[in-house]
Amino acid sequence: MVTQPHFLFLASALFAVGAFGLFWRRHNVIVLLMCLELMLLAANLAFVTFAAYAGDLAGQVFVMFTLTVAAAEAAIALAILLLFFRGRGSIAVESLSSLRG
Repeated sequence: MVTQPHFLFLASALFAVGAFGLFWRRHNVIVLLMCLELMLLAANLAFVTFAAYAGDLAGQVFVMFTLTVAAAEAAIALAILLLFFRGRGSIAVESLSSLRG
Protein backbone atom coordinates (compact mmCIF):
# COMPACT_ATOMS: atom_id res chain seq x y z
CA MET A 1 0.00 0.00 0.00
CA VAL A 2 1.26 3.43 -0.91
CA THR A 3 1.12 5.74 2.09
CA GLN A 4 1.51 9.45 2.67
CA PRO A 5 5.30 9.37 3.21
CA HIS A 6 5.72 7.68 -0.18
CA PHE A 7 3.88 10.48 -1.94
CA LEU A 8 5.75 13.15 0.01
CA PHE A 9 9.07 11.51 -0.82
CA LEU A 10 8.10 11.48 -4.50
CA ALA A 11 7.06 15.14 -4.30
CA SER A 12 10.32 16.14 -2.64
CA ALA A 13 12.34 14.12 -5.16
CA LEU A 14 10.54 15.78 -8.07
CA PHE A 15 11.06 19.19 -6.49
CA ALA A 16 14.76 18.46 -6.00
CA VAL A 17 15.15 17.36 -9.63
CA GLY A 18 13.40 20.53 -10.78
CA ALA A 19 15.53 22.74 -8.53
CA PHE A 20 18.69 20.98 -9.67
CA GLY A 21 17.75 21.54 -13.30
CA LEU A 22 16.80 25.14 -12.63
CA PHE A 23 20.13 25.99 -11.05
CA TRP A 24 22.39 23.69 -13.06
CA ARG A 25 21.07 23.85 -16.65
CA ARG A 26 20.96 27.59 -17.30
CA HIS A 27 21.60 27.53 -21.04
CA ASN A 28 18.16 27.09 -22.56
CA VAL A 29 15.02 28.94 -21.52
CA ILE A 30 12.77 26.01 -22.46
CA VAL A 31 14.65 23.74 -20.04
CA LEU A 32 14.32 26.37 -17.31
CA LEU A 33 10.58 26.59 -17.94
CA MET A 34 10.23 22.80 -17.81
CA CYS A 35 12.16 22.62 -14.53
CA LEU A 36 10.00 25.36 -13.05
CA GLU A 37 6.85 23.49 -14.07
CA LEU A 38 8.24 20.29 -12.55
CA MET A 39 8.78 22.10 -9.25
CA LEU A 40 5.24 23.46 -9.38
CA LEU A 41 3.81 20.00 -10.05
CA ALA A 42 5.80 18.59 -7.14
CA ALA A 43 4.28 21.20 -4.85
CA ASN A 44 0.84 20.32 -6.22
CA LEU A 45 1.47 16.64 -5.48
CA ALA A 46 2.27 17.56 -1.88
CA PHE A 47 -0.93 19.64 -1.65
CA VAL A 48 -3.03 16.77 -3.00
CA THR A 49 -1.33 14.31 -0.66
CA PHE A 50 -2.06 16.37 2.42
CA ALA A 51 -5.61 17.09 1.26
CA ALA A 52 -6.36 13.44 0.49
CA TYR A 53 -5.07 12.16 3.81
CA ALA A 54 -6.84 14.92 5.73
CA GLY A 55 -10.11 14.28 3.91
CA ASP A 56 -10.39 17.92 2.85
CA LEU A 57 -11.28 19.01 -0.66
CA ALA A 58 -9.86 22.53 -0.30
CA GLY A 59 -6.33 21.38 -1.17
CA GLN A 60 -7.54 19.62 -4.28
CA VAL A 61 -9.50 22.67 -5.40
CA PHE A 62 -6.41 24.82 -4.82
CA VAL A 63 -4.39 22.44 -6.99
CA MET A 64 -6.92 22.76 -9.81
CA PHE A 65 -6.60 26.56 -9.69
CA THR A 66 -2.81 26.27 -9.59
CA LEU A 67 -2.77 23.97 -12.61
CA THR A 68 -4.98 26.39 -14.52
CA VAL A 69 -2.70 29.32 -13.77
CA ALA A 70 0.39 27.23 -14.58
CA ALA A 71 -1.05 26.25 -17.97
CA ALA A 72 -1.80 29.87 -18.80
CA GLU A 73 1.66 30.93 -17.62
CA ALA A 74 3.34 28.27 -19.75
CA ALA A 75 1.33 29.24 -22.83
CA ILE A 76 2.19 32.92 -22.43
CA ALA A 77 5.87 32.16 -21.77
CA LEU A 78 6.10 29.93 -24.85
CA ALA A 79 4.40 32.59 -26.99
CA ILE A 80 6.87 35.22 -25.77
CA LEU A 81 9.79 32.87 -26.42
CA LEU A 82 8.51 32.15 -29.93
CA LEU A 83 8.37 35.87 -30.71
CA PHE A 84 11.81 36.34 -29.20
CA PHE A 85 13.19 33.47 -31.30
CA ARG A 86 11.72 34.96 -34.48
CA GLY A 87 13.31 38.31 -33.72
CA ARG A 88 16.72 37.23 -32.40
CA GLY A 89 17.19 33.70 -33.72
CA SER A 90 18.06 32.24 -30.32
CA ILE A 91 16.40 31.57 -26.99
CA ALA A 92 19.59 31.14 -25.01
CA VAL A 93 19.63 32.71 -21.56
CA GLU A 94 22.64 34.82 -22.52
CA SER A 95 20.68 36.45 -25.36
CA LEU A 96 17.81 37.32 -23.02
CA SER A 97 20.06 39.58 -20.97
CA SER A 98 20.15 42.05 -23.86
CA LEU A 99 16.45 42.91 -23.44
CA ARG A 100 15.66 46.47 -22.52
CA GLY A 101 12.45 47.54 -20.85
